[in-house]
Amino acid sequence: MTETEEVLIENAGGVRIITMNRPDRLNALTSSIMAPLADACADAARDPSVGCVVVTGAGRGFCAGGDLKEGGADKAVIPANPESGSRAEQGFVRLRGFMETSRLLHEMGKPTIAMVNGPVAGAGIGIAGACDLRFAGRSASFLTAFDRIGAGGDFGSTWFWSRIVGTGVARELFLLGEKLSAEEAFAKGLYTRLFDDAALRDETLKAAHRLADGPRMGFRYMKQNLNNAEDWAFEAQFDAEALNMGLSTQATAMIWREKNKAKG
Repeated sequence: MTETEEVLIENAGGVRIITMNRPDRLNALTSSIMAPLADACADAARDPSVGCVVVTGAGRGFCAGGDLKEGGADKAVIPANPESGSRAEQGFVRLRGFMETSRLLHEMGKPTIAMVNGPVAGAGIGIAGACDLRFAGRSASFLTAFDRIGAGGDFGSTWFWSRIVGTGVARELFLLGEKLSAEEAFAKGLYTRLFDDAALRDETLKAAHRLADGPRMGFRYMKQNLNNAEDWAFEAQFDAEALNMGLSTQATAMIWREKNKAKG
């Protein structure tokens, strides 16, 4: 395991576990955690030894969103100047850079799992929504929270959840801002699977190792198809599926042949 001040990185047999590490603040986000978190996701995306990525939080929570008490993404924004622009422009550039975490988790050609080990709110629901799968413990809760600070939503939260549960449920979640228990969130389809807290890590890593040990090129093209399906027109999606089917099966067959040669 390697450690920066607020992000932990652990490798477990092809599975990369990235842990937000501010347990005393329910892993609330500040500049000091958001920058290394985005870097950790970028490194996992390009590392060929990684077959599956798990994102979680230290302690009793997943992520409580931006830490407003410590300035969140705006902590280092300075007065307007010719080099950096207005405060609004500076804030946009900084936040958009931090939001690469969500883009990478969604777009990298590897399965990603959010291991939701407790409360998730605000930007945290964007990080969880960016992942392909969300495994939650019974102590998990779900809260959009943006209405409480008069904010519109970030880290891709409005985009991901509109696609995961549909625009009707997403509008209910964001506009009414009601806190959901783990069971309520699971019933709405927010969480993929629900486990007792004591079993959450083992069950999550069991699935993560199954994915990491599976046909990685197949999963890469499968995820590309699924991502395309969120936006592409029907005929374009059909063309992409036909192309990716050939590419994935060819790549998988080549890998299996190489493995069999090594065994022989």
